[in-house]
Amino acid sequence: MASTATKLSTQDASSIEVSAKHRSAFLAQADLPWIPWVMEDTWFKLLSVGAPNGGFTMMLKVAPDNVAPIHGHTGAVEGIILEGGFAYDDDIGRTGDYVYEAAGINHKPRTGSDGLVMFAIAYGPLLGYNEDGSVAAVIDGKTMYELAEAAGQAGHVEKPSHW
Repeated sequence: MASTATKLSTQDASSIEVSAKHRSAFLAQADLPWIPWVMEDTWFKLLSVGAPNGGFTMMLKVAPDNVAPIHGHTGAVEGIILEGGFAYDDDIGRTGDYVYEAAGINHKPRTGSDGLVMFAIAYGPLLGYNEDGSVAAVIDGKTMYELAEAAGQAGHVEKPSHW
């Protein structure tokens, strides 16, 4: 049982001011269209961007039996598989599973016959590679914003003022 000091109370703390709301905290993401993403047979819905670290939050959809090109993560990625699943060799995630990918990894995930829909948070850019191992692409929050903006689907995302 939690001690009294760690329990939150429903009593109002009269000395604390409730923050003013400058926009809705909620987004009907189901109403957003899927936008083609940077890998073959993948689509996304951009939910937010994290300018300081280049991260972003998105919904990700991947076609059935898709093998992604090898790519890297400069920051950790975590998510919840909402439909279908994917795997790294014999390490398989399915509907309802939480996934955590550490910063600094390179991998080549594949979907099964059901494809994938996942909520994901990237805490830094993704890296795509050329055949010789050099970096071909850096997919960060700004890139994601530009992709969504080009598709007319960035109006709900708070764009950092320095972009």
